[in-house]
This record gives sequence, structure tokens and C-alpha cells, in this order.
Amino acid sequence: MKKRIAFISEHASPLVTPGSVDAGGQNVYVGELAKQLSRMGYAIDVFTRRENSSLPRVTEWMEEVRIIQVDAGPASVIPKEELLPYMAAFREDMISFMEEEQISYHLIHANFFMSALVAMELKQLLGIPFVVTFHALGHVRKIYQGSQDRFPPERIDIESAVILQAGQVIAECPQDKEDLVNYYQAPVNKITIIPCGVNLDEVYAVDKAKARELLHLPAHEKIILQLGRMVPRKGVDNVIMALTYLRDVKLIIVGSNVPASSAKADPELERLRTLAKELKVDEQIIFAGQRDRHELKHYYSAADIFITTPWYEPFGITPLEAMACGTPVIGSEVGGIKYSVADGRTGLLVPPKDPVALAAAIVKLLRDDNMRREMGSNAIKRIHALFTWECVARKMKYLYQQVINEAYYEKSHIY
Repeated sequence: MKKRIAFISEHASPLVTPGSVDAGGQNVYVGELAKQLSRMGYAIDVFTRRENSSLPRVTEWMEEVRIIQVDAGPASVIPKEELLPYMAAFREDMISFMEEEQISYHLIHANFFMSALVAMELKQLLGIPFVVTFHALGHVRKIYQGSQDRFPPERIDIESAVILQAGQVIAECPQDKEDLVNYYQAPVNKITIIPCGVNLDEVYAVDKAKARELLHLPAHEKIILQLGRMVPRKGVDNVIMALTYLRDVKLIIVGSNVPASSAKADPELERLRTLAKELKVDEQIIFAGQRDRHELKHYYSAADIFITTPWYEPFGITPLEAMACGTPVIGSEVGGIKYSVADGRTGLLVPPKDPVALAAAIVKLLRDDNMRREMGSNAIKRIHALFTWECVARKMKYLYQQVINEAYYEKSHIY
């Protein structure tokens, strides 16, 4: 009999194209992990809040993976910072679905603190054990975001309660584990480090000349790439400021909070365009907007260097994708980036919010073709060794079994 696992991802559905303001690494994480685990013999149901009234209740996304639309609040897009009041309805609708289908789950894997709140309550009501990947921690976010953080203040208390009740807390990198211990006093034996991964069927090295030809980019120009969600903490403005110290370098910025077909303007992109004009570097920048997943390997492969300099980053999947394409990464020395990017071997680490240091690192790599080639080769090897979704899913499968066994042991000794 297949083990049935429920994923809860209240604001991040695998059905949504990553790149918009609330659609990023968590969408990819949930979808890719569910896909790999289904190949390992699990049946996965992903519960996500309904944002579109036209979607069916159940989508058979792929063999043994279903996406369940949970009715909790208006069937429209709501910023994740405003979703907490709807989590009680989310819990009740999940229970209704389980009763309708006459199913239960061996384990719940909660993603983000609100999903974890639901999982914690389901454990109390139904006895289902759960694990949690927070993807970001409220206490750390407060440190970096300050008054810009719009999540409700009870977030940190919820996270603390969840840590006590979870079978295991999944940290995505060593920094994540440190933060759990230092800010939440999480027991070390409750934390397992399992990173994010890369889908190597989707993201892989393409011949640079061919990639540039497909994207209509100059064959011999020095090109640096910034790709990801367009939110201030990603530090895209830092990359634009670094251009003021660089000559004959083209920056491509991929990402937007609105699709190309929309007539709406993206306020963050408009801010970045204005900054580029004020600094007189706008002619060095191509704003490529949102791109489909299948196009990303061409952008990564076309670039000489991938740049990601957020000032706060719990993990970050884009550096992994760039490395999978054999492109060296210059990243800020924060969070998961200082774990995924091997400084001096697969790229370079620089301080965040330091365009001078970033420019110096770009110049260093652009001047040394051999160094870039060696870093690109090392990057591919590092991804294959540590960061494939198959590798991530194997570790997760072992962890699930451990938590399921412990929960069964506890129940058998209670009765």
C-alpha cells in the first residue's frame, strides 16, 4: 500500500508560474519534491488556497500527485501577509476533503508558517504527524525587513509553537539551522538540513553561442544576468549600481511581478528602470520581463556570470540553476547563498549592498576566461553531487519514514 503524504503550501501552488511577487522558490520546491517522491512510491496531495474560482477542486497534476484547491477566503489573489485570518477555514476545508474522500495521511509536510499552523492543528485533531520547511523565519525577516515586514506579529509565536509540535524541522542550509537554534531555541535533534534542488531535465548547460542566438543576443558581448522575483530584498538595484563602475558590460534582468501580456505596470520594475536612467546605465540593461521555465536555461547559459546579491535570502534556488548550466555565480554572502556557492570554486561571494565590491568581482571574472570555465565546470559537478531533486527526495524519504515510525511508536505506547 502506498504511503499517502499531504503537502500544505497555502500561498505557493505548483500550478502558478514562478516569478511574480508571491510565486518563487517555494512553488518550485513543493512541485519538484512532490514529483520526485511520487516516483519513489508515495501518493502526494498538495493543498493550496484557491485563488481562481474556475479551477477544479482536484487537479491530477501528474501520476500520484494531485493539487487540491482549498476554499479559504475569497477565490482571488491575496498577499500572503494577509492570509493568516483564513487559516481556520483552510483547516476545516482540508478536513472536509479528507472526509469526502474517506482518506487519511501518514504524514503532513507543511511549507511556511501558516501551513505549519494548519498542520499543527490537524495533528492535535486527527493525530497526523508533520514535518515543516519554514522557507523563511519571522524573527530573521524582522531583523532585515524592520518596519517593512507586514506579517502579523503573532507569526513568531506560531513558529515557536510549531517547532515544539513538529516531528522534524527541515533547515535548508546551515544558516537556517543556526537561526532556528539561536532565535527559537529549537532542539538540535529536531533539525535536519536538507537543501533545495535543481531539476536537471529542465535546467542544464546549453552551448553559449546557441543560447545567445536563440535569445538574439550579441555573440561576443560580456553579459551578466540577474534572474528572479522582483522584490526589493533581492538587491537588483545593487547590480544596477555596480554597472556605474563597469564598461562594455550588458546586464539582462529576467523577472517581473506581472506577465508580459498584462497592461499593468510593475512598480518594482519601474523603480529599477528609473534608477537605471538616473545613473545613466539604462542603455546597458535589457529588461526581459517574465519568461517561461523552459526558456531559463538559455538565459543562464547565455550569460558569462550570474549575479544574485540579496541582502536577505533564506536559501535561493536561482544560484543552483545557474550553476547547473555551468555559469559561475557572484552572490552575496548571506543565508543559503554562502552554502550553495563555493567561494573561489563555483563563483565568488561579496558583501550585500556593496556595488563597489560587486563590480570588482565582476571585473575579476570577466578578465579571466580560464577561471570562469573552471568555475563553470566545478559548478556542474557540485550540483550533481549535492543539489539534485532526486538527492533531496531521497533524504526527505528517509526523514519521513523516521517521523512516521516515531509517531507510530508513541501512539502504540500511549494505548
